[in-house]
Amino acid sequence: MRLASYVTRGRSSFGAVLGKGVVDIRLRFAPRFASLMDILREDALAEIKAALTGVRPDYPLSELELLRPILQPEKIICVNASEAGGPPGQETAKYPNLFLRTPGSLVGHGQPILRPRESVEIDCEGEIALVIGREGRRIPAEQALDFLAGYTLCNEGTVRGFVRQATDTLTPDALTPSKNFDASGSIGPWLVTCEEIDPNRPLRLTTRVNGELRRDHTSATLPFSFADLIAFASTFTTLKPGDVIATGIPAGSDASPRALEPGDVVEIAVPEIGVLRNSVADER
Repeated sequence: MRLASYVTRGRSSFGAVLGKGVVDIRLRFAPRFASLMDILREDALAEIKAALTGVRPDYPLSELELLRPILQPEKIICVNASEAGGPPGQETAKYPNLFLRTPGSLVGHGQPILRPRESVEIDCEGEIALVIGREGRRIPAEQALDFLAGYTLCNEGTVRGFVRQATDTLTPDALTPSKNFDASGSIGPWLVTCEEIDPNRPLRLTTRVNGELRRDHTSATLPFSFADLIAFASTFTTLKPGDVIATGIPAGSDASPRALEPGDVVEIAVPEIGVLRNSVADER
């Protein structure tokens, strides 16, 4: 299933994307489920999928304003790309270097990414994001994918000019503000549940700006597997339904050849998931 949160005809809701339309789950299951988070908390994905068999869409996708798939996750955990592993030819780091983002730092598909007044240097990092479906702590790597609800895409944007150090490396004191400006990144367009994706096949991820290819790699080139990221994060925090883990970019990758400018259009794509598309605008 492809599950989306959205606004249509003046009200917020959520549903399953079928072709060029959407089946409104909130209408059919009210008041039991008020959001996609409620479905994850009740472990009801299989029930929802069975109930949608043969159902026709309620709205065309063209009528929807897509929001973040999970509106208010408790945690958004990200891999620091600059420290995901050593430079080419050197030993990869043993553990991922992680940091947290706030939900408000990410907008949904089709909504503008904002370049803040404090800096003109904002870039994009296209990443695959994991959405947790079951609560767990100290999860063994061999069981980690059992705790996954599905996948989405993330533009893990960075406001690089806000705290400029002697080098271009983002030190820990600079990382948190540079990664958490309101609306400086994006996530979406929807959540694709696990049964739609073969965990044994690498996912090809591309990032384009104004149609120009900026990065093209697969999940097999990431320094840490999806299972390893879930297992490591769960050693120090209890992962809960709706939590998001942005899986990073390959070690040694340049985040972006040039800073984004107002009017640019960023497209992050994985064929099995979809396309996350956002324009760039100056914050008013």
